[in-house]
Amino acid sequence: MGDATLSWEVADRVATVWLDRPPVNAVDQDLYRELSGLFEDLGRLGDDVRAVVLAGRGRHFCAGNDLGEFQTMTPANAPARMREVRRAFFAIQDAPLPVIGAVRGSALGTGLAIAASCDFIVAAEGARLGTPEVSVGVMGAARHLMRLLPQPVVRWMYLTGEPLPVEELRKYGAVIEIVPADQLLDAARSHAARITRHGPVTIGFAKRALNRVEKMELQEGYEYEQSLTAELCGYPESKEALAAVVEKREARL
Repeated sequence: MGDATLSWEVADRVATVWLDRPPVNAVDQDLYRELSGLFEDLGRLGDDVRAVVLAGRGRHFCAGNDLGEFQTMTPANAPARMREVRRAFFAIQDAPLPVIGAVRGSALGTGLAIAASCDFIVAAEGARLGTPEVSVGVMGAARHLMRLLPQPVVRWMYLTGEPLPVEELRKYGAVIEIVPADQLLDAARSHAARITRHGPVTIGFAKRALNRVEKMELQEGYEYEQSLTAELCGYPESKEALAAVVEKREARL
């Protein structure tokens, strides 16, 4: 199933969504629109889906924005195009389901921003993350890179335009796990399975909490989390999860 340059399949309550624009999954305006359209309406994947793995067809996750579109960009047409870009990134970040980035090959520029918009990243050996924007005379992805790395590393990568291998970046927490390329999807789906064993309502609340408190100070953020607890405890799923722990049995979720 899928759109013109985005495809997906579903198994065991996990949807695997592929960027599917050969040869390197460079993103054009159509693919940005497909991404925002899907992640703003994840019900298209099926009612039983509880988590999403976002990957790239072929050797690379996403090597960046289609450079041909940069060549035709002007101060006049840039604002409309940039709105489409932002909408796609924010749709992934704000998705009501957990999204796991499965990165192989290169995730550069736009690819880096897409990966960083996911909840966390599982990477293939030898994969590279980078922000080569200064190399092609544009700006973007620095703020997304800050979700993954400390400020000095971000500044080095952004100002040099040079990518770094995930083996180097893992020590900063940028990726959760590094596996051989042929094990990447299995590893990402395994992490998804750890999530989907929990109740869908509860995980939905967790996504709301994580996205909101990321921008808050500690005390304000914790107060917000408490407000969600007050709301969530009214759901039968919450009571069942607690009962299962107390009774030492599997929860029926």
